[in-house]
Amino acid sequence: MTNPKLDLLTPENSVLLFIDHQPQMAFGVVNIDRQMLKNNVVALAKSAKVFDVPTILTTVETESFSGYMWPELLDVFPKADLLERTSMNSWDDKKVRDAVAATGRKKLILSGLWTEVCINLCAFSAMADGYEVYVVEDACGGTSDMAHRASMDRMIQAGVVPMTWQQVLLEWQRDWANRATYDAVIGLVAEHSGAYGMGVDYAYTMVHKAEQRGAFTGKVVK
Repeated sequence: MTNPKLDLLTPENSVLLFIDHQPQMAFGVVNIDRQMLKNNVVALAKSAKVFDVPTILTTVETESFSGYMWPELLDVFPKADLLERTSMNSWDDKKVRDAVAATGRKKLILSGLWTEVCINLCAFSAMADGYEVYVVEDACGGTSDMAHRASMDRMIQAGVVPMTWQQVLLEWQRDWANRATYDAVIGLVAEHSGAYGMGVDYAYTMVHKAEQRGAFTGKVVK
């Protein structure tokens, strides 16, 4: 029997679910710097948009407790419907299940808050319904280092595949000969990938003598 987890993620077999990226949920995140978390989540969202991967956004108790979804995430998908829920488990909500099922894809990628609650519950329920679940660990947050780690360990033991946002992006790209998405991927890396992105800018400008990105139009005075 072949292992479906050995099949690489592609833009054609993936569906992405963002869960509860809302202020009140972010306040409780401790395991990762919250600005870094936001960077990673937005980068993951932009990656999905580059590759036209179906992306579903869900929120919980927006006006009574959690607050509105991060505007930076909404900016990536300004026309997306937000699937509002009351359950901590997104999979309990028929709207969410139906939205995922409508894509016809079985590789479900999760990003959300908190790892030990909303991610754990959704992952296990989706797996029970036959989905292969991938959790983007650096685009999730828990209420303590231990809570996040224990949650990831529990999911991995059950068969969930841990990933990072950049791993997802580059797996979707796979081949630098894929020119249709090349420039957008390089732009994402330069904007969101820290040292790797700085290296890309350096290589383009200093090695390949490309024009500097951004607003700089002056000359360097020596």
